[in-house]
Amino acid sequence: MGRNTTIVRANYGIDGNSEFYSHSLKLWEDMEQELNYNTMMSQRGIINLFHSDGQRDAFAKRGNMMISQGDDAIMLGRDEIREMLPYISYDNPRFPVYGGLYHPRGGTARHDAVAWGFARGADQRGVDIIQQCEVTGIDIENGVVRGVQTSRGPIRAKKVAIVVAGRSSQVAAMAGMRLPIESHVLQAFVTEGLKPCVDHVISFGMGHFYLSQSDKGGLVFGGDIDFYASYASRGNLHMAEHVMEAGMALMPMIGRAKVLRSWGGIMDMTPDGSPFIDRTQTEGLFINCGWCYGGFKAVPGSGKCFAHLMATGDYPPAASKLRLDRLARGHVIDEEATGSQHNLH
Repeated sequence: MGRNTTIVRANYGIDGNSEFYSHSLKLWEDMEQELNYNTMMSQRGIINLFHSDGQRDAFAKRGNMMISQGDDAIMLGRDEIREMLPYISYDNPRFPVYGGLYHPRGGTARHDAVAWGFARGADQRGVDIIQQCEVTGIDIENGVVRGVQTSRGPIRAKKVAIVVAGRSSQVAAMAGMRLPIESHVLQAFVTEGLKPCVDHVISFGMGHFYLSQSDKGGLVFGGDIDFYASYASRGNLHMAEHVMEAGMALMPMIGRAKVLRSWGGIMDMTPDGSPFIDRTQTEGLFINCGWCYGGFKAVPGSGKCFAHLMATGDYPPAASKLRLDRLARGHVIDEEATGSQHNLH
């Protein structure tokens, strides 16, 4: 689990995504008790701003779908948003704030605390975590997986799981598979520590920009991927500039903060922007990939559904629509309605 912008939410509207992320959020809410570890889960609420009548209608539809799934959603008007977010620009002539969709149970969790909590929980349950051990090949005999080759020697196994995020295509190729995945770089940024001023997670409706404030006081924010395929875990200045422009348009005061650091991570992007949890044509080989921007908030749901599939061979209800063959069947889960173009999701 790499460094990320730590957002946890279940504000999806499309069948297939909505039930999965709703399931995952419920697991987040019980995670600290189950792991006996402080993951610094903060359900501070997420506000998706809208800036036009059309966006208001779209968010009203999404909110109703969230409620029908059993999640929380509240439509807020301009005055209610102003009371909650007094520091953003309301009178920008290009992007006036009309209101927002409020998801109170959404929020953030500390990424490294989550990784350590899971690692400790796995160790206590007898799982061997082998670090600095690169997989160099997958052993397959007569269509059945037999194990993996690694930089520290072979490991025999009756079942093998591929869960490697932005490296999914490369590892799957070791098994002779060509996945419908493109790898793209996503940048994120953190400012110097500031006094508490941002109480929620905020998403800008007229540009891909999202913002929260960490426990250390830094403003954590990000935007779009770099729009071209790459395995380089670093971003480029054109997208950094784009993200800063969006931040300034929404919240001009952010211009007075100094950016402390930035980083880039490799995203495994699918044609419809939704993930895959499935078995492969090779017996005993399973795949969990294509999380695009959503890998962190999916962590507990993804792990539990994948473990259920591997242990029983049955698809759990929450992830039953996240199969590889949905693209061939035309049952895409295109949350953003941008079509079959990996870099637009």
